[in-house]
Amino acid sequence: MPVGDVVAINGILAQMMQPLGILGGVYRVTTQGFVDLGKLATFLSQAPAVPPPPGGGEAFTFHGGELEFRGVHHSYSEGNPILAGLSLVVPPGVKAAIVGPSGSGKSTLLRLLYRFADPQQGQVLFDGQDVRDLDPSSFRKYLGIVPQDCSLFNDTVGFNIRYGRPDASDEEVERAARLAQIHDHIISLPEGYNTSVGERGLKLSGGERQRIGIARCLLRDPAVVLLDEATSSLDVRTERHLVDAMDELMRGRTFLIVAHRQSTVERCDIVAYLEGGAVVELGPHQELLSRSEKYRRFWEGVPAGS
Repeated sequence: MPVGDVVAINGILAQMMQPLGILGGVYRVTTQGFVDLGKLATFLSQAPAVPPPPGGGEAFTFHGGELEFRGVHHSYSEGNPILAGLSLVVPPGVKAAIVGPSGSGKSTLLRLLYRFADPQQGQVLFDGQDVRDLDPSSFRKYLGIVPQDCSLFNDTVGFNIRYGRPDASDEEVERAARLAQIHDHIISLPEGYNTSVGERGLKLSGGERQRIGIARCLLRDPAVVLLDEATSSLDVRTERHLVDAMDELMRGRTFLIVAHRQSTVERCDIVAYLEGGAVVELGPHQELLSRSEKYRRFWEGVPAGS
């Protein structure tokens, strides 16, 4: 076969392969799209884990920020109770720490208050109103929460802090970041507050994510603050530098914090020690250390029953 014919055939084949490759790519994308639409339809058809109240619920009326757990029983699986008749009242403006061994139901209290779940028995009251009867959006706007693992969006640092209050100015965002001891680190990043944090904040350390979560909560300026061991990923030095931020966050607010560090507990007005799904000791930290052997042994790290 003449060389010219071979070149012509190769040229024709090359011209055919390119559109065929594009067609194959379109087919793959279209097929994946149908698969994703099926998953989306399945997700949207799921019933909510916590059903909304009839008619959307009553509007919440804020009266200062009193929190009450009244005879609460809750379990995530049958035969494995987490809370067993727990009762606790946190008056308005009081800073309360929740401590206890792992599995005693500390984080569950926050989930029930935010209505991520409902108790099987008992009531969770916010200013005397059962959260199950309320429109969730009407009472959640008074709550600020900093979880142990703060979830961030795949966006900039500034966006993730401003998420606490989207209409906040740049100056307010910077002030919140300064109080949370994260401003100096942010301005050292390549694009400062416009630096992307990556998917779920993977470009940041655990401690940096927690400080952004604290800055977000400071910016939101909520009436009631819920902290689920919000300084667990911080070293002791950084945590000491956060004292001003924590004091600012606590001032004039009802405060419910799940704590594992004594330095955090010492700044609270009352401490509720949980064991077996109930409050077994309640009072100021120093008072409990002096009168409760169980509480003292807990902080000394002595295993139960030793």
